[in-house]
Amino acid sequence: MTQWLTVSRAARLVGVPRGELQRAIREGRLPAHEGLVSTAGLLALYPAFSLEDSGAFERVARVKEEAFGRRVLERALPGREALAQRLFEQSRELADLRRHLARYHELVVALQARLDATCRASSDPALPALQAFVERGLADVLATDTPDPLAVMDDMLKVVSAHVTVRPSGRDFFVEGRDTLLQAGLKAGLGLNYGCGNGTCGLCKARVIAGEVTKVAAHDYPLSDAERQAGHVLLCVHSAASSEIVLETLEALGPQDIPLQELEVRVRGAKLLAPHTLHLHVQTPRASRLRFLAGQSVRLALSGTPGDASGTYAIASCPCDERNLHFHIARDDGDPLASALFGAPPATGSPMHLAGPHGDFVLQDTGRSLAFLACDTGFAPVKSLVEHAMAVDAAEALALGWLATRADGHYLANQCRAWAEALDTFRYVACRHDDPAQGAARLAEALSAQADLAACDVYVAGPPAFLAGAAAALAGHGVPDPRLHSTAS
Repeated sequence: MTQWLTVSRAARLVGVPRGELQRAIREGRLPAHEGLVSTAGLLALYPAFSLEDSGAFERVARVKEEAFGRRVLERALPGREALAQRLFEQSRELADLRRHLARYHELVVALQARLDATCRASSDPALPALQAFVERGLADVLATDTPDPLAVMDDMLKVVSAHVTVRPSGRDFFVEGRDTLLQAGLKAGLGLNYGCGNGTCGLCKARVIAGEVTKVAAHDYPLSDAERQAGHVLLCVHSAASSEIVLETLEALGPQDIPLQELEVRVRGAKLLAPHTLHLHVQTPRASRLRFLAGQSVRLALSGTPGDASGTYAIASCPCDERNLHFHIARDDGDPLASALFGAPPATGSPMHLAGPHGDFVLQDTGRSLAFLACDTGFAPVKSLVEHAMAVDAAEALALGWLATRADGHYLANQCRAWAEALDTFRYVACRHDDPAQGAARLAEALSAQADLAACDVYVAGPPAFLAGAAAALAGHGVPDPRLHSTAS
């Protein structure tokens, strides 16, 4: 029997990007009804589909390669209580179906008996034809059909990963392993509201419209009786207890929805990625995590240095891990904080002051393909955007061009090549040029051979000369000004 699935779950089942299915729907190759697609339509589009080859198993397979037993359970499956509740919910659904089928069976048996009696008592020639029609229909219904493999897999995945839809935005995500609803939403790139992340502040409060959740940690924030009766929960201490959940909560749709924050953070590591590029890793307190959007920046100050040396840097990591923040800092004698960090890298645990986030260099939700151009450490905000775009499956295709103005400028080239090798829809080109403006033109030309830039939203990060050169070059390749977004680094 055909089942109807959301595009997100359908993409997950057949192991393809959501954008690929959206393109198939637009082109008429995959029928859709009210945002849902059928398993029959999916099997027609992917006739070679098999359970064993499905990308839905790849994550679990990778986990099994790393470890067995307890570690597999910890990473791949939800906690025991959540798993038991999800299995109970599915069992209850199955019991409801069986009860309905039993009633329909009783109704059909009674109908057949009455039809037989009517046929014997009447000479109407239409009655035997009707009786034969009913019998043929019942024979077809009771005939053994080949099980729908997508429906089988969907039932299995409902236990392993719960599907959550957020209202009023309509965006959705999956809850994996032992993640809370908040952790899963952030990993999927949603701009959910939160503060402490441990049940103290109450900022992640949301209302459960449909489905069941289970508390996985204690919390100090008191919910009123009225809030509990209305279905309000704290996303940071609850996980999914049913396979389908609908939440009502507001999301940050842009930088204007993110408040400025000031935090005392600790250095977790400082190491050279290249002779002129330092990787700085700081961690926020558990009770005060940084809420930000991919592509934004913060101001950092190192305590104990002359004047508490400070500087503004783009966050080079995805908002899905709001405690661990990463930065790529270029060697610059004119930057007091960079000079201090390169001169004497801070010890693990050293305090720093963080203020932010700042900037509007963030992804716009248009559904178009995305192209990124970066120069030197302009790769930092671009890396954050790329990781976010991958997390939310934001585009059909991604293209990245990286210009280096020094020999060690491509300090994370292996990361870029890994993206290109792992994703069929990702393209990467690297260029080297001493002049940022001329290099920008060369980079745009090289990237245009990999992607239709005129059809993309384009994000550019680097020094002012690079931004100016890229803007001119991209205009020549047909990129309209409203689709060009840039930030100086």
